[in-house]
Amino acid sequence: MGTFSIAIHGGAGTLVKGQMTSELEAKYKESLSKALTAGYSALEAGSTALDAVEIAVKVLEDSPLFNAGKGSVFTAEGSHEMDAAIMDGKTLEAGAVSLISGIKNPVSLARDVMEKSYHVFLAGDGAMRFADDLGYDTESPDYFYDEFRHQQWLEIRDTDDFQLDHSTKKEGKFGTVGAVALDVHGNVAAATSTGGMTNKKWGRVGDSPMIGAGNYANNKTCAVSCTGSGEFFIRGVVAYDVSCLMEYKGWSLEKATAEVIQKRVLEIGGDGGLIAVDAQGNIAMPFNTEGMYRASKKSTGEEIVAIYKD
Repeated sequence: MGTFSIAIHGGAGTLVKGQMTSELEAKYKESLSKALTAGYSALEAGSTALDAVEIAVKVLEDSPLFNAGKGSVFTAEGSHEMDAAIMDGKTLEAGAVSLISGIKNPVSLARDVMEKSYHVFLAGDGAMRFADDLGYDTESPDYFYDEFRHQQWLEIRDTDDFQLDHSTKKEGKFGTVGAVALDVHGNVAAATSTGGMTNKKWGRVGDSPMIGAGNYANNKTCAVSCTGSGEFFIRGVVAYDVSCLMEYKGWSLEKATAEVIQKRVLEIGGDGGLIAVDAQGNIAMPFNTEGMYRASKKSTGEEIVAIYKD
């Protein structure tokens, strides 16, 4: 059996240890481990990288701890608008959805856009009509309600402030989730899903569903899923930038991801992190914030579940 690897993330940002109880930290690590195991088991059984990243992201979407799916934050109108993307490194086919509501697993709808439509990116009412045509069930707002998220929103509703997930300040933790994988067939894939930012207005869309910005996969180089200050990741075309440095400069995954996260994103005022896997199964999980919810496992047995830099 060939080499295979998987990495997942649940957001990066200002994670101060003193604000995290040991019980809550254990819950986060348990959820990360659950998603990692689900994706890894699929790869171990011979499934495709595409299947593995969808499976892993769905587990994270089903957890209220992360800002995606069930745990999505509230918009300025008190609703939930979710985004997701998925990409196949073998074919460069991709699917993405944005500004959708009521869909339990946005990553699966993104995959259906890729496989069951002629398009790459569907948004808003059109994306919802597409889901309806495919027979998707729509969850009630109660399914997505989380008291912690609601209190976050109540603190800043009717103001021009916005909040990036858990923190009490704008530059706080970002709760986007994602997965990247290499399967035994030598193919890579990436998937990313998010509920956006608390109190967001005007149909704001971040980097997560944008192919090349927050999500990208190419067998020639790597698969990347990002989390961070979306506007800056869009401007930096971060996910594709990593791939370009590898393809055109011949850089390693580690060097390319470090250049983008520790230098280029910071130079334009952004922060966050990413996870990436290359065609040899190497994994990189750099971030320039206090921490990043992350986990990875290789077929060689090496496994990581971590939050902080140490």
